[in-house]
Amino acid sequence: MKWTKQRLNNLFFFLGCAAVVVMLFTFDVSFVELWQHLCHAGYWLIPIIGVWLLVYGLNALAWKAIIEGNLGTKAPLSFWRIYRLTITGYALNYATPVGGLGGEPYRIMELSKDVDKEHATSSVILYAMMHFFAHFWFWFLSIFIYLALALAGDLPITPAIGITLGIIVAFCLFFFYLFSQGYRKGLVKYVLGVISRIPGMKRWTLRFWARHSETIQNIDQQIAALYGQDTKAFYKSLVLEYFSRVVQSSEVLFMLLLFGIDNGGGLGGLSITFLHSILIVSFTTLFANLIGFLPMQLGVQEGGFVLSIAALGLSAALGIFVSIICRVREIIWILIGMLLMKIDKT
Repeated sequence: MKWTKQRLNNLFFFLGCAAVVVMLFTFDVSFVELWQHLCHAGYWLIPIIGVWLLVYGLNALAWKAIIEGNLGTKAPLSFWRIYRLTITGYALNYATPVGGLGGEPYRIMELSKDVDKEHATSSVILYAMMHFFAHFWFWFLSIFIYLALALAGDLPITPAIGITLGIIVAFCLFFFYLFSQGYRKGLVKYVLGVISRIPGMKRWTLRFWARHSETIQNIDQQIAALYGQDTKAFYKSLVLEYFSRVVQSSEVLFMLLLFGIDNGGGLGGLSITFLHSILIVSFTTLFANLIGFLPMQLGVQEGGFVLSIAALGLSAALGIFVSIICRVREIIWILIGMLLMKIDKT
């Protein structure tokens, strides 16, 4: 078994390294232009990359709350190990299609070294659910940020914008309902039911259920138990995940300030600029997640940044710059994640 896990670890490592190579050769600009953008960013690259130390720290604390709420006791692994698995898991998620194709299996494999397989699986599923649940809250609350700025005369509001915002609200409310059902009743059995309706998958699903029915029921019970019995851990994780996205918006703020965009400066101007940064990240992540089946979301994130920045009345050139620097940041953190996979086994 140990040898099998080592082979899987090497496979994940290879996927991450291959993704970096692909990303380096799929920039929409030449390497000369890329270097010019990096030179323009200059020392601002330090806080842009460094802010993710805090973002991943909040993610790790959110996952730690999930693990402890799921187990009903203090996590049997150090915060550093959770932090390392968080960074590496997200690095693999960046590298593979459909989000969790690499990161979540890797986290389950590693976490099962510290807890039993069922609790490892349910903890990872619960955290993945919370990660997406917080995304919807981020998008939902961003609507009200936009409306507040529009009422203040800072941003435009037109019938088309109003309809778009209304669609996003309905979209979020619908998924709030789905998440509430998943948290109350468990998710794995429900997902298997959906898969069974896909042509050609019913027989496979029935065989899978026959072999693993007891394990699936235990995992679903653990998922439902966190929401029903340990609400403190649930909401602590949700708040931490939500604020990780608020902190993430700081990298866009730094890039806007780099271009001298500060809405007049001072506390008021910086506050408005930061709210603009939240809206840019919110719209971009919504756009990217809607088309999340693309590996590394190639082209999707870039388009999202350009569109969201243009929607706030800023130049498309700024959108291109932000998307390129964010792509560089992703590559750096994928490399860090792959390095952590190999240098720390504690």
